[in-house]
Amino acid sequence: MDSGKVWRGMDLAALAAPGGEVAVIVGYHPTADRAARARDLKGVTIHRHYRRLPFVAMRVSVGGLQWLQDDPSVERIWPDLPVRALLDKAVPFIHTPEVWALGSTGKGVRVAIVDTGIDANHPDLAGRIVASTDLTGEGPHDGHGHGTHVAGIAAGSGAASGGRYRGVAPEALLYAAKVLGADGSGATSTVIAGLEWAADQQVQVINLSLGSAESSDGTDALSVACNTLVEQGIVVCVAAGNEGPGNYTIGSPGAAEQAITIGACTLQGGVASFSSRGPTADDRVKPDLLCPGVNITSCRAAGTRMGAVLDDYYTTASGTSMATPFATGLAALLLEANPGLRPAELKERLKRTAIDLRLNPYDQGAGQADALRAFKDEAGQQPPVEPPTEPPAEKTPAGCLALPATLLKGLIRKP
Repeated sequence: MDSGKVWRGMDLAALAAPGGEVAVIVGYHPTADRAARARDLKGVTIHRHYRRLPFVAMRVSVGGLQWLQDDPSVERIWPDLPVRALLDKAVPFIHTPEVWALGSTGKGVRVAIVDTGIDANHPDLAGRIVASTDLTGEGPHDGHGHGTHVAGIAAGSGAASGGRYRGVAPEALLYAAKVLGADGSGATSTVIAGLEWAADQQVQVINLSLGSAESSDGTDALSVACNTLVEQGIVVCVAAGNEGPGNYTIGSPGAAEQAITIGACTLQGGVASFSSRGPTADDRVKPDLLCPGVNITSCRAAGTRMGAVLDDYYTTASGTSMATPFATGLAALLLEANPGLRPAELKERLKRTAIDLRLNPYDQGAGQADALRAFKDEAGQQPPVEPPTEPPAEKTPAGCLALPATLLKGLIRKP
């Protein structure tokens, strides 16, 4: 039995439900006939096939695990881990209005929010949700509020507040994939299905303000899926997690190497205490950038109580879940002005033009994102870098079990 196929050598049998089955995601060799191989297995219930990825989500008996590990067409077996859903001042803080003044509002850029759904009737979002899908079985409405709040930060128009709570890219087009239920949780396999749906819609940017509790080296199923979509030309922004301030607290999909991983900063220019810190489990620098994530006011889904409710249309919340859509909206602004910008180029521009807070890279990544600096980079008109105000921090010792972003505190949860 080839136990080396199991992600990080986990004891999958220990995760078996009372009925003796384990929820897993199986990665096959790209040329394998996945459907046929899965049908031939004993003690297996197929949950989901994927078209863009060589994965099959299934429930398998403990005995069936050995069959999978002995199958030469199987390359990797991951546990189907649970995940959770991890503006008026924050938007000007990263100099977004100056970019609007230069003519970029994200108009026409296709942005997917993979989350708890979006309230399609919210005045700030109505008329710009091009397509939606429900992969939870609960129906398309946002019964939690997290996805609507995230969508408002990325692309809300501010219509219900006279523009006060406008999002970063107020004319972007939205695509809503509901992968988390009304309790803010879901399964990794469902999130991957949401990613695949978004890719099928030909979106340009995907926002994942969710994650799992297990510290990751970036080879988990969700991180692999994110990297694959980036290679296919889609910008993927993911939350670092809310498990700070200890090191090694970056989970999945925050550890995805090619995704843009976002930590949270305060409006005073420091790192939020809760923001997950690097390095990743394999000692890479993450997060990539910081965006505002403390006391962010954005859209409230009708009938929900997430955060500190202000009125019928807005609520205030904190987390890397809130920080991530700032980067998503920023990506939309850049793509409107530069539609040919590749994901790796866009990521590098955001990092290159970030404001260095002179903190440990495991805390801040490249620094605090700045919309105007990023937008002007192409023309060589980058504003001067502000002088550092703090000396570099010392790297704290490793040893903290990582849970992802605003997500965790649960599993795949919202920040």
